Amino acid sequence: MRISDILAAKQTFSFEIFPPKGELPLEHAHEVANSLAECKPDWISVTFSAGGSGNSANTFAIGRDIERDLGVNALVHLTCMGSTTAEVDANLRKIVDDGVSNVLALRGDRRPGVQTVDFAYASDLISHIKATTPELCVGAACYPEGHVECEDLDRSLDHLYLKQEAGADFLVSQLFFSNDDFYRFRELCLRRRVKLPIVAGIMPFTSVAQIQRMAFTCGASIPSKVVKRLVAAGDDKDAQAQAGLEYAIEQVEDLAANGVDGIHIYSMNRPEIGHATYEALVACGYLGA
Repeated sequence: MRISDILAAKQTFSFEIFPPKGELPLEHAHEVANSLAECKPDWISVTFSAGGSGNSANTFAIGRDIERDLGVNALVHLTCMGSTTAEVDANLRKIVDDGVSNVLALRGDRRPGVQTVDFAYASDLISHIKATTPELCVGAACYPEGHVECEDLDRSLDHLYLKQEAGADFLVSQLFFSNDDFYRFRELCLRRRVKLPIVAGIMPFTSVAQIQRMAFTCGASIPSKVVKRLVAAGDDKDAQAQAGLEYAIEQVEDLAANGVDGIHIYSMNRPEIGHATYEALVACGYLGA
């Protein structure tokens, strides 16, 4: 089912997983997806070669099995940085042949030695998909505090408008730790004539090191209330992770109360995060049991 059709009908709940890294077998991702499917998400997204790990072939296999074996909509990520048109077309054919109807079109992270070939921006990829594979529903990324490479939020919103005009059907936000930043961004989108549904992306922080990394790689601000919780947790890794999960639950409860189009959980391949957020959203009435 097309995610745009689901968003037109109701508020959504979804997860992101990534293909296994290093020595982990592919079966690990299937186990994670199977556990998350118990929460009845509207879709599960699968990242494309996470962190430049070169495991993008697994993205398609996992997406196919989510659709075929679990009966859950898959949202397959597709990046274009360094890709030729022929490579992108081969990936699109694979996605369609696997029975997947939804793709998240991304430029992808800049990496040493990888140069732009046929696609400079995500909007270029979106236009190409719409022209060559119109049966696919296309999602795009958005950044509540602006893309980390943009000098200001206005420039980032200009790029977002281009994604809409290129044919994007819906938006999924980068992680954020202040809901006020998301609400402000939602208002700015309307003022800038960006009218696509915006799904709010939430990633629970798990440690001091992780949240520092997120701040630098994603440009996400760290509110003082998050710092205070981490200080209270001290050097206890379990306490840090628990503080992160509790804070994320407070975020999703507040988002649910403020009428967001959807909530997307960056699960980090940890089913317990998915189940905890699902239970919180059932309890507050955003989801049915």
